[in-house]
Amino acid sequence: MSVLPGHLKYAVSHEWAYVDEDGLVVIGITDFAQEALGDIVSVNFPEVGTDVSAGDDVLMIESVKTASDVHTPVSGEIVAINETLEEQPEMINDEPYDGGWLIKIAPHDLSELEDLMDPEEYQSEIIDG
Repeated sequence: MSVLPGHLKYAVSHEWAYVDEDGLVVIGITDFAQEALGDIVSVNFPEVGTDVSAGDDVLMIESVKTASDVHTPVSGEIVAINETLEEQPEMINDEPYDGGWLIKIAPHDLSELEDLMDPEEYQSEIIDG
C-alpha cells in the first residue's frame, strides 16, 4: 500500500498537488507512480514561464524501465522547477512527497483542484484500477 499524505489531492494519472503558503500549486508524482517507474535517472523539465492548461503533459521522467509523461492538474504559469532533481533525480524515489516535488504553478483557477481525488478515493483507484 502506498503512503498517501492527507493534505494532498491526487489525479487518476498519479500526480499529486497542493496549494503552498504563496498560493502556488506544487505538483509531484505519487509513491505508487515512482514505485512503478523504478529507479529514476532523469527529469526533462519545461521552461519556467511556460503557460499550461489542466491535463497538459508538462514534463517527462525517465527511469531505468521507461519514460513517463507528467500532467498538470491545473492551468497556469510554471513559476518554478525543482532544480535539485536535475542532479539528483533519484530524490523522487526517496522522497516523492517532499524533496521530490517537480514544479510549481501560479494557477489561473484554483477550482480545478476540486476535480482531484482525496487520499481515500485515490487509494481506491490504485487498488481497483
